[in-house]
Amino acid sequence: MTLARKLLLFAVLAAILGGGGYLGWQTFFSRDLPAGIASGNGRIEATEIDVSTKIPGRIREILVNEGDFVEAGQVLAYMDTEQLEAQRRQAEAQFQRARIGIDTARSLVTQREAERRAAQATIAQREAELDAANRKFARSAQLVKTNAVSEQVYDDDRANAEAAKAAVGAAQAQLAASEAGISSAKAMVVDAEAAVDAARAAIDSITADINDAVLRSPRAGRIQYRVAQPGEVLSAGGRVLNLVDLGDVYMTFFLPTVQAGRVGLGAEVRLVLDAAPQYVIPAKATFVADVAQFTPKTVETEEERLKLMFRIKAQIPPDLLKKYIQQVKTGLPGMAYVRLDPAAKWPARLQQGLVQ
Repeated sequence: MTLARKLLLFAVLAAILGGGGYLGWQTFFSRDLPAGIASGNGRIEATEIDVSTKIPGRIREILVNEGDFVEAGQVLAYMDTEQLEAQRRQAEAQFQRARIGIDTARSLVTQREAERRAAQATIAQREAELDAANRKFARSAQLVKTNAVSEQVYDDDRANAEAAKAAVGAAQAQLAASEAGISSAKAMVVDAEAAVDAARAAIDSITADINDAVLRSPRAGRIQYRVAQPGEVLSAGGRVLNLVDLGDVYMTFFLPTVQAGRVGLGAEVRLVLDAAPQYVIPAKATFVADVAQFTPKTVETEEERLKLMFRIKAQIPPDLLKKYIQQVKTGLPGMAYVRLDPAAKWPARLQQGLVQ
């Protein structure tokens, strides 16, 4: 027999023995289950969270590596903020300019109000002059009838009265112009105040972007992947890191229709992992799918409907996860045993080695 044929035969035997050993172990853990307990294959999973950029930018520094445990709020990476810092300085300069604009507009309002008071005083003066001119003209009109005054005096007094009347009109026009000037100056104040608010909002927005350039962990967990590296330029929403929330770990497994229909939310579940069959991990059913995951091509008979498989989610208690945080690993396959009947008793093998 050639060497190649011997190696091939050895590989086939190893696969058969390995598969047989696994099937034997799985049969051992699945046999003789009480009527109120069901089992299904599953895999340990956890909530994955992408740590991403909010705005486009270059990664300046990443502080964690794959496999590192992180706490909620811990700084994970820094984005380059040089351009944002320049934009904030520009916005701060505009803010100062807008504040000066408010003072200038308010000074103009004060000036226009002074002009209004002057115009009001001028109107009073011109009205007094008009009253005197009208009185004098009235006397001249009486005296000219008796030739007590000359026609020239009469004409002069009438001209003076008309001139005084025109002066009052001019003073009133000046007052109206002052009023309009005040309204315009007050509008300038409002505009300057709005410019201040806009500049302040721009500063706040840029400051928020600068703060968001410090990427922090939203939850406690473990870094799973470094998706990007320092120096890379990312678009908005670009992924930098991927972490696993080890406080939200569960196993997903599947049960046929009859058994899935008996699983209640909060039902007790026990998990046995392939990598550590000597340990039994307590869990609780927190989700039962309302739609079958495996559907035959046709489901026209009752027997075929019973083949439908529904997804079940078994959550591991957070306190237990926190206690054994260093040993928690996702992706591990295993078996899930769920108690369909609260009165059913666990087999001895699922009571021994119970992790607490």
